Amino acid sequence: MDGQIALLLGQDGIVNGAIYALMALALVLVFSVTRVIFIPQGEFVAYGALTMATLQSGRVPGTLWLLLALALLTLVVEALRHQRGIAVDWTSTALWAIGLPCLAAVVVLGAVPTSILGRASATLLLITPLGPLVYRLAFRPLADATVLTLLIVSVALHGVLVGLGLLFFGAEGSRTTAFSDLRLDLGGIPVSGQSLVVVGIASLLVILMFVFFERTIVGKALRATAMNRVGARLMGIPTELSGDLSFALASIVGAVSGLLIAPLTTIYYDTGFLIGLKGFVAAIIGGLTSYPLALAGAVLVGLLESFSSFWASAFKEVIVFTLIIPVLLWRSLNSRHVEDEE
Repeated sequence: MDGQIALLLGQDGIVNGAIYALMALALVLVFSVTRVIFIPQGEFVAYGALTMATLQSGRVPGTLWLLLALALLTLVVEALRHQRGIAVDWTSTALWAIGLPCLAAVVVLGAVPTSILGRASATLLLITPLGPLVYRLAFRPLADATVLTLLIVSVALHGVLVGLGLLFFGAEGSRTTAFSDLRLDLGGIPVSGQSLVVVGIASLLVILMFVFFERTIVGKALRATAMNRVGARLMGIPTELSGDLSFALASIVGAVSGLLIAPLTTIYYDTGFLIGLKGFVAAIIGGLTSYPLALAGAVLVGLLESFSSFWASAFKEVIVFTLIIPVLLWRSLNSRHVEDEE
């Protein structure tokens, strides 16, 4: 391997690592706030990419009907809770189950966007509410369950969403139009504009999330919920709404990731699973708690995958996932058992 090949592989690894970093951040966020190891995070990536591809082909994406069905089901569930005397936050319910789904329907069925940025915005509008709606239907009723129970539900939900992806988008793969057709030659190394877009937007999202958690009241409330759910509840922080918000951020991150990688590789209905798993490996390196370590782990996973594809392409996935074994072994030897919070 000469230096030019190493630089090419390094560039590819950094681009992939940027996507895995977003996956890892979303997984750490959701787990910290809700204790859910959100296996279907990758499905948001596939849904985002394939929704964009469907819009570019001039058709109505199946995610619109999924969104409307989940919104209607959520309204029914909230009405039943209200009937049973359980307090319901109708403001947030109206936002996730009425406002955003209706706006998405108007945009997709009525004023269909024709520009690439308009379609990207429509895609985000379709995917973002799915996170909070899924949380309310699948995880909020089990908020006091063990992490293992939540994991089982997460795996089952993954299977359901993959099946729905096959139903909505079919078995064929799709690519989308690149956000940038720029071509650069840096020291003999070709760099595409889309690669720069991926790294740039991923870096921007990481910075925005840092500012959000460090500088805003809502972000600090989420951090408080992640540190001590009971204590946050006693201080008046609505922990149920924290779950809504964390899943909304996760769905936004997933949709953006799908929009970024769809011009670079063909996306199928089940592609998100492997992407999510690699983000999960990065999140495990961060202990599902540390954002900086998760980011470092994502870059490591991306570089390892890229160089493995050169040296042993048939075993690159095995090599990447094997990375989790020494990490888990080290953590098991250097951490004490903590009982689940009641």
